Amino acid sequence: MRGRTCAAALALLVGAAAPARAELVFFASGRSLSIKGHRIDGDSLVLSLRNGGEIVCDRSMITKIAPDEVPYPEPATAAVEAMPAVDSTSGDYAGLITTLARKEGVDARLVRALVEVESGYQPRAKSPKGAMGLMQLMPETARQYAVTAPYEPRQNLAAGIKHLKALLRKFSLPLALAAYNAGEPAVQRYGGIPPYAETRSYVTRILQLFHAPGR
Repeated sequence: MRGRTCAAALALLVGAAAPARAELVFFASGRSLSIKGHRIDGDSLVLSLRNGGEIVCDRSMITKIAPDEVPYPEPATAAVEAMPAVDSTSGDYAGLITTLARKEGVDARLVRALVEVESGYQPRAKSPKGAMGLMQLMPETARQYAVTAPYEPRQNLAAGIKHLKALLRKFSLPLALAAYNAGEPAVQRYGGIPPYAETRSYVTRILQLFHAPGR
């Protein structure tokens, strides 16, 4: 009975599933993500990502799923350069993240955790506030690091890692993550992690992923 109730609730959440090239997921945090599709698994939604792999989300994290008719091109095999094979954690970007993070002296595990929370490894992810790409660069941050193609993975990751490095020089790890999410002025104003539910959840999720065994 409970399973039928959950399924009915989720059906209302996602609405009528009209044929579409893909689907657009709207999160309670205000972010959105284009995916290939989704399925219901108990009280969770399993999101099938464009670059392969899946994300399992509690349904309370998602406010709506709608058809996405934007004709995003599928990633070309030749554009993957000499990166490692896809894995379930970091998709095609594990090697690139390791290289760029090592160059800046930032722990690659931390970058992977941040990307997972920020965009689910979707290079075309865009938030309603204008944050772009894998590391969800805001326009002013992209300009600060001379990014000319914010959705291009190498440029996006390079700028995001440099920005994270700069924050880590100013703050402790939890506060640097809070500043990445809510901005430096908010952290300075409150003298710690701002009392925003989204920011507190954001910091907790990244730290949990960062410290998870085997990452």
